[in-house]
This record gives sequence, C-alpha cells and structure tokens, in this order.
Amino acid sequence: MGRGRSRRKGKLQPGPFGLTLEDTPKPFTARAVFGDEAPLELEVGSGKGGFLLAESERRPDVRFLGVERARKYWIYTADRLRRHARSNARVILAEAEDFVQFLEDDSLAAVHIYFPDPWPKKRHHKRRLLKPDLLSSLAAKMRVGARLQVATDHSEYFAVIRNAIELSGLAVVPFTAPSAAADGETAGTSFERKYRRQGRTVFAIAAQRRGRDRYS
Repeated sequence: MGRGRSRRKGKLQPGPFGLTLEDTPKPFTARAVFGDEAPLELEVGSGKGGFLLAESERRPDVRFLGVERARKYWIYTADRLRRHARSNARVILAEAEDFVQFLEDDSLAAVHIYFPDPWPKKRHHKRRLLKPDLLSSLAAKMRVGARLQVATDHSEYFAVIRNAIELSGLAVVPFTAPSAAADGETAGTSFERKYRRQGRTVFAIAAQRRGRDRYS
C-alpha cells in the first residue's frame, strides 16, 4: 500500500511520448514522429490512455497517436506509454479541431473516437466534438479505405453522430471491435466497462472513406 501511494505521489514523466502543438512537426506525419511509413491510427480523446496502451501492444506494426485536451490526462497517458516503452504510440496535448489541420492529407489508416462527452443539456450541445465540420476534416486526412469508429452510451447523441457522419460523405459500414476489446465488448475501454456495469446500452457506428475526390 505504501509503495502504491509513493508511486501516485511521484512526478509523472511524459518524456518523448507526450507531444504538444508547439513541438509537433507540421504537417504531422508518421515518418516525422516515428521514423517510418507504418500505418497511422488516431484516437481522439485518449483519457487515461487505456486504448493506446492496449492497442499499441497488440499491434506493434501500427503507429498510434492520441489527442487529448485535458493536461492531467495527457501527462498521465504519456507517462504510461513511457513506463511500458510503447515506441509505437504518442499522445499530443491539443484540441482535436486545432490538431487535425496539421495532419497530412490521406495519412490516417483509422480514426477511433470512443465515448466522447455527450454534453446532454441542450444549452451545451455546441460543445460537442462530433460535428459535420470536424468529421469532414477528418475524412480528408483518412486514406481511401480508412475507417472511422465511434462508440457512445448516449442515444440522442448517437443519432446526431450518425447524421453528421452521413453528411461528411463517409460510407457507413459494420463496426469492428478493436483487438483489445474482450468478448461482448464494443470498444474495450474503461468507460465502456463502467457504463455496462451500470446497465447502459452502448451504441456504435463505423464509416469508411470511399474516394479522394469527395473531400477535396
């Protein structure tokens, strides 16, 4: 117990695993950050880094980038990646809308957005992340054939997300659970496990980029 308390009080060290907009190459490319042309997958809203940590272990041939707006979660996730020596994963401190513009067009093999804040009160809906403008911007950064995967526990927000995806020009396709998801799980995140314990329903949707000329 004492050792655990000591670890929690220790200073977190993001090291090279935690990036900021200021120290990120522009345009952002897998080669600039990881030194190769391996497939690059983006997670928007990394939280405490569970998805990045699990997927980077199971798929070492893929490069993972997380975007997190909350500094405390950004540094926590970067420290986890550092301690587990995940050389194929990084997390950047940024608003998703700000960072997406620095991605290279046609560069993403997949985009993962799991349990974004639904901002359930109507007066807060303008704060929601998944809007047609952002989705269209993400679509332009995705390779032809790349997938966008989204999960939420909020039924009304799910309907809004589905409509925004359809307006973006992406084609809705069957959702495929990430490799780290256990049997019966959709995304395999800590939020999902918490919500399922509470008896909530999880809604998921996936979409695919069909052609370059649709997003120019």
